[in-house]
Amino acid sequence: MSDSDFFASAKILNKYDIKYFNCGICGFIQTEEPFWLEEAYSDAINYSDIGLLKRNIDLLNPTKAIIKFQFNKNEKFVDYGAGYGVFVRMMRDAGFDFYWSDKYCDNLFAKAFEAADAKTDSSKYEMLTAYEVFEHLEDPVKETEEMLKYSDSIMFTTYLLPSHNPKPGEWWYYTPDHGQHISIYTKQSLKILGEHLNLHLYSNGKNIHLLSKRKLNGFLFKALTFPYTADLINPVLRKKSLLDDDYKTVLLNLKEDKV
Repeated sequence: MSDSDFFASAKILNKYDIKYFNCGICGFIQTEEPFWLEEAYSDAINYSDIGLLKRNIDLLNPTKAIIKFQFNKNEKFVDYGAGYGVFVRMMRDAGFDFYWSDKYCDNLFAKAFEAADAKTDSSKYEMLTAYEVFEHLEDPVKETEEMLKYSDSIMFTTYLLPSHNPKPGEWWYYTPDHGQHISIYTKQSLKILGEHLNLHLYSNGKNIHLLSKRKLNGFLFKALTFPYTADLINPVLRKKSLLDDDYKTVLLNLKEDKV
């Protein structure tokens, strides 16, 4: 985002001594050129990510709330960097027409509901979710531009750097054990990213954010992404599950594959 200064060093994957750099203007922190990524992604889902399922459960109600109150709940949505498809399946079970997209991981739970390739299909999704993706990005501007090919609104998670600027070893989110978190953001860095791409930033100030071309109610976004609020209003977020219809779609696909 701008010229950065040396910030700290750490041992990645318990074997490589690497450097972190900090932007003096926006506070953005990024590693040196991540030569270790191929090794770090030998498994698409890292071994130590034992919170994957809980994270999907925790994000279910805030996502439903934002869609219900700030977007058209009857449109199509895409989960970018969707991993095994757990969140896509959960959102479809909850009645939201979600689709899967991931360059690096096998789709295990949302088969038959892959998103169209943005390079060949110009149709837009109402909103894109990118949960636990931004901290993995080597080039946040370029990758965000790729996301915008799918949708003009990107709801994503990444923990913001605490105000006391902790270094590796002082804050768990650096996760040097698996070496996949190479970009750490401040709210100011996300704001600058949004301005560069003509997007508005909305944030709960901690870990859930939205970049969008739309002008939304920032206070409402913050309130709806507060866990207790999302849980409290969950009963009014209910839609008819897509599970039965999806089962018919999968059976039809299986039948056609055998023909």
